[in-house]
Amino acid sequence: MGKIIAIANQKGGVGKTTTTVNLAASLGVLEKKVLLIDADPQANATSGLGVNVDEVDLGTYQLIEHSSSAKDIIISTDSPNLDLIPAHIDLVAIEIEMVDKDRREYKMKEAISDLRDSYDYILIDCAPSLGLLTLNALTAADSVIIPIQCEYFALEGLGKLLNTIKSIQKIHNPDLDIEGMLLTMYDSRLRLSNQVVEEVRKHFSDMVFDTIIQRNVRLSEAPSYGESIIKYDASSKGAANYLNLANEVLTKNKAVV
Repeated sequence: MGKIIAIANQKGGVGKTTTTVNLAASLGVLEKKVLLIDADPQANATSGLGVNVDEVDLGTYQLIEHSSSAKDIIISTDSPNLDLIPAHIDLVAIEIEMVDKDRREYKMKEAISDLRDSYDYILIDCAPSLGLLTLNALTAADSVIIPIQCEYFALEGLGKLLNTIKSIQKIHNPDLDIEGMLLTMYDSRLRLSNQVVEEVRKHFSDMVFDTIIQRNVRLSEAPSYGESIIKYDASSKGAANYLNLANEVLTKNKAVV
């Protein structure tokens, strides 16, 4: 049975989508069957995998709305073993439309429950907010990866996210676990980056992945070509970082690489 992992942090620009796309691609290269669900109205994970957002007819909106089945929405990508449920700007409306719905927090969970047997991992790219879309993702997930950028405001808002996770564990999803905190945008030349790493490891110790995602030009360039870093430049530092992360996730879940 596949594991569902949400990648979440209400702060923007911390590397959520970069992590979702490249971890998914890395797991695929390591011969795991992966589904990426783009649950962010900005649809950057969709375009980052080479899909034209303007041509998306069925996506996460229809998935949550239950107007189309997940199997009708899933599309294949150019990355090995990686499928996608794309997003479109229409996803913005779902937050408002769900407000008065019964069991609104469980819409995604209900829609993807029968996909577990088809995939080893299902990754959900969350929006940079703690709204209903993110709540749906965390209610559907088995665990959550929290990207934390190695910059000055790294820990700002983290407490709020952890409180939200506790609340979801208490009310909606008692089995939700923290897969790990992932340090991103690390620059070894900057004292601040090293201080953030030290601070996060001191406070959260075993909850922090050993892998650190370093700042890398090729990693920044890849989305503009609609490619994961694995496809864009497999020899880059960014590719090595995400392959290491994928191996760490597999090891943690006792999967054979």
